[in-house]
Amino acid sequence: MSTSSDLESVELIFRLLELLAGAHHPLGVTEIARTLDISKPRAHRHLRAFVQRGYARQDLRTEGYELGVAMLTLGERARERFDVIAAIRPVMAALRQASGLAVTASAVVGDDVVVLEMLHGASVIEFGVRPGSKLDLHASAHGLVALAFGPPELLKRTLNQPLKAWTAHTLVDPDALRDAVARVRREGWATAVDAVQVGVNALAAPVLDHRGVGRGAVALVGATQFIPAEPPENLVEMVTSAAAAASRSIGWPSA
Repeated sequence: MSTSSDLESVELIFRLLELLAGAHHPLGVTEIARTLDISKPRAHRHLRAFVQRGYARQDLRTEGYELGVAMLTLGERARERFDVIAAIRPVMAALRQASGLAVTASAVVGDDVVVLEMLHGASVIEFGVRPGSKLDLHASAHGLVALAFGPPELLKRTLNQPLKAWTAHTLVDPDALRDAVARVRREGWATAVDAVQVGVNALAAPVLDHRGVGRGAVALVGATQFIPAEPPENLVEMVTSAAAAASRSIGWPSA
């Protein structure tokens, strides 16, 4: 159970980060301790922990502290995630209306694919994934799109880990996964029929940035009677067109 001391420590961490972020020059331990009204040893302990994890760096010339690369990485990931959902959100309602199916949006955050938003379809039985959920890269249409169009090293890291078999149809053979990813690259869309739950499928297409790198995906989700393993051309056109529109809004020139 949290104590007041725990909460004070957490608050101090945020105050220290905010202080470093707002400074226009590296800050010394004495200045930091005085500003935060804490002892120098306590300030130094927190600063050393920040440095070890990359959230702060020490200027070798002045011995002062400033924000580190890890904070920049976090900020970029957050900015990219919200850029992606801002791009996908405008196309989701039209896609749901045209298809009658549930629509999901995801983003690539580090080595994960995270569902950011979902709109339920018109079906009596609801299909979808809760926003905030992480999807297995090898066992989801969103994940296959990320492996095909995301950072090149993502596939290698995925293949170096055990591939969980959710059902008898989940791609757990490395060669089969490579083949599936290559097909997604060629066709520009992915399905994952029965991969996590038998009778359920998704059809996803990538949202690309100005470099042509996948930053996320938009997908239809529903029963396999509506989204078979080889989906009808009209559904493929709906999803790929929606993804292309979202891609244009974040700078992909070829969309």
